[in-house]
Amino acid sequence: MVPRKRADAQRNEKTLLDAAAAAFVASGVNVGVRDIAGRAGVGVGTIYRHFPTRADLVVAVYRHQIEACAEAGPELLAASESAHAALASWIDLFVDFLVTKHGLAGALQSDDATFQTLHGYFLERLLPVCAGLLEAATEAGEISADITALELMRGVGNLCIGADTDKSYDARRLVALLIAGLRVRPS
Repeated sequence: MVPRKRADAQRNEKTLLDAAAAAFVASGVNVGVRDIAGRAGVGVGTIYRHFPTRADLVVAVYRHQIEACAEAGPELLAASESAHAALASWIDLFVDFLVTKHGLAGALQSDDATFQTLHGYFLERLLPVCAGLLEAATEAGEISADITALELMRGVGNLCIGADTDKSYDARRLVALLIAGLRVRPS
């Protein structure tokens, strides 16, 4: 059994993960540990105490972002004026996740065993959330029922690909058009 971390240790780890995620967005996953430590307001040793290797840090940031995205789905559904609005807001978060992971794709394709289970974890956590949002919007009569969660997530992922190489590429606009196109049109 893994012992639970104290509340302050959990906060410190979250602060480190948020700082690392921000550094990855700005400079990619190969950003210096000193930069991450500076963003988090801690010493380099603190980072290595929590994450002994860069791979451990990358995996932890990726998992942290997946969890944030997964937790947001039900919260958005409860707080939004419609299921379609909740779906659109969640897809925005998903787009943020996809377009801000500079270098993670390369890291995930490496031979490092630490990265091997991440794609499965990604699908395990996010597919049910997307499916639930799609189901709610379908049941509300707001979207047609002819798309699966996996198809939608793949479509969004494919629309986000150009954002890495072309600064003028607006993935969010293209994804918004996709989400708008799901709406049921009055006959």
